[in-house]
Amino acid sequence: MSCWMPGCPALSMCRGLAALPISCLERAKDLKTRLGILLHKPELGHKTGSSSKLQLGSRRRDSSREVLEWRESFDQLLKSKSGVNAFHTFLKTEFSEENLDFWLACEDFKKTRSKTKLASKANRIFEEFVQSEAPREVNIDHETREITRKNLSGATSACFNEAQAKTRTLMEKDSYPRFLKSASYQDMSRQAASRGTSKRSHT
Repeated sequence: MSCWMPGCPALSMCRGLAALPISCLERAKDLKTRLGILLHKPELGHKTGSSSKLQLGSRRRDSSREVLEWRESFDQLLKSKSGVNAFHTFLKTEFSEENLDFWLACEDFKKTRSKTKLASKANRIFEEFVQSEAPREVNIDHETREITRKNLSGATSACFNEAQAKTRTLMEKDSYPRFLKSASYQDMSRQAASRGTSKRSHT
């Protein structure tokens, strides 16, 4: 609606809007957009039925049990995808995530079947993690480094076994105990334990 005549209601409304602060107008636009999205959304009741709630509850119980299993052994932690992610986040705070990244790269390397890919992957892993002054050099002794270098000449899926084992031991003896004592894991395990207690009280 527009009007150029003096005293036109449209004109006075436009002047009124112009007098409003920009932040108010922006909030009004944002509200309008949100309302439009809600009006066009399908019925939420179909998605959040009792069956999906049961599945969500089941997933939470599984993840709670998993979190508590991480403290049983380092193997249990490494078997869990979410455990590996949580441990990786912790290692970043200690600036030592390259140890886990190297271990994971070795695990992936062992699955390689092509001989040509095996050789190129082996060189890439060695250059990134193992060789002296590598961009993400792992903490292994000189002897293990040299054994791994020699293994590259006839790369097999086992050529990083010794270096990987040393790195794993270092994480298990050094970083893993600190992870279990960390505030982030303590918080996760408390939540997991309380969910487990809540489940038992309802059965």
